[in-house]
Amino acid sequence: MRIVMLSWEYPPHVVGGLGKHVGDLSPALARRGVHVHVVTPWASPTQREEQAPGLWVHRLSAPMEGGYGTSFYDQAMATNAALSAALPEIVERWGPFDLIHTHDWLTAPCARDLKHRYKLPLIATIHATERGRGRGHLPNEQAHRINALEWELTYEAWRVICCTRYMAREIQDYFATPPDKIDVIPNGVDPSQFDALNGLDLSAFRARYALPEEKIVFYVGRIVAEKGVDVLIQAVPRVLEGYPQAKFVIAGQGPELGRLQAMAEALSVGHKVLFTGYISDEERNRLFKVADCAVFPSLYEPFGIVALEAMAAGVPVVVSEVGGLAEVVQHGETGITIYPNDPASCAWGILHTLQHPHWAQRRVENAQRVVRTVYNWDTIAAQTEAVYRRIIEERARVAW
Repeated sequence: MRIVMLSWEYPPHVVGGLGKHVGDLSPALARRGVHVHVVTPWASPTQREEQAPGLWVHRLSAPMEGGYGTSFYDQAMATNAALSAALPEIVERWGPFDLIHTHDWLTAPCARDLKHRYKLPLIATIHATERGRGRGHLPNEQAHRINALEWELTYEAWRVICCTRYMAREIQDYFATPPDKIDVIPNGVDPSQFDALNGLDLSAFRARYALPEEKIVFYVGRIVAEKGVDVLIQAVPRVLEGYPQAKFVIAGQGPELGRLQAMAEALSVGHKVLFTGYISDEERNRLFKVADCAVFPSLYEPFGIVALEAMAAGVPVVVSEVGGLAEVVQHGETGITIYPNDPASCAWGILHTLQHPHWAQRRVENAQRVVRTVYNWDTIAAQTEAVYRRIIEERARVAW
C-alpha cells in the first residue's frame, strides 16, 4: 500500500498538534508495512528529500509566508499552488499510489487537485475547525474563506477522520458531513521520550525555574485566546492564597503573551509567574518531569495532545472540561477537570492537586496505564490502516 500524505507541518517544522500528529503517525504506519510519502512545504529555495524504512519525506520549496497577498489564507493558497506544481514529479516517480491523506484545510486545495488529476481516493483528517476556534463564530472574511474550504474538504473526502467524538459532532454540525462518513481515531503520544529521563538528577535544571521549596504549576502551548491562559493568570492569586509556595511556569509564544504579562503584573503576582517564551521539546519534557501540576485551561480544544503528553510524563493534570479534553481526561480518575473560563474552578483544581499529593499520584498511575494502552501510536496506526484498506476495497467495487 502506497500513501501520499500532505501536511503543512512536519518535524522539525512544528507549530502545533498537527505537526506532532503527522510526525508520529507516519513512521508508525511505515512500521506496519505501509509505504508513506509525506509531502510538506519547505521554506527554502532548495527541495529536500529524506528517507527511512517505509517512509519518504519530500520537503518541497514553497512560499510559506511573506509577500503573497495580505492574509495567511492567501499565503496558504500560494503554497498550495507551488505544491500542486511540484507533486506530479513525485507521483510519477514513486507511484502508483493507492490514496491521498491530507490534514486540515492548509493543504486541501493541493489534495483536491491531486485527487482529480490522478483519480485517487482522498481521506481527510480534521484536527480543528475555524468556526470552532471562534467558539461558533466566523469573525472576518479570512475565517469565512477557511470555513468554506473546510466544508469543501469534507465534501471531497471519501472518509473523514477526527480525533474525538466531540470533533465528530462539530464536523456534522458545521459541514453537514454524514456521520457514517466519519471515523474517530484518537491522537497518541510516545512515552519513551519521557522514560529516557527517569532516574536522571534534574535538580539543577529545576533550580532554573523555581526555589527548592516551591511547587511548579506548568503550562505549555501557544499563547492564544482559545487556550485560556488568561484564566490561569486570574487563578494565580487564589492559588497563592491557599498555597503560597506555588510557582507558575508558562511556556510558549503567541499574540497574547504581552497582555498576559501585563495582567500578571497588574494582579501583583508577576514575581510568581515565569513566562519562558519558546522552549525546545527537550526542555518541555524536562519541565514535565519536574512539575508538580500541569494545567491546560482551554476554551476550545478538539483533542489536547499536550495534556496527553503531560499524562505520559507522569505529572498530574488539570484541564478544562471542554471539547476533546473532556474525553481524554476522566475527572478524579486520570486527572481533574474544571469549568471552562472559570478562574475560581481553575484555582480549585490546582489547589486540590498540590494539597493532596497522594490522590494526585493515584491519578498519575491511572493516566499512564491509559496512555500506554489506548493512546499509543502503533494502535492508532492500525486503526488508520484499517480505514485505508476499507477505502481501497470500496473503490475496487465502484466505478470511478
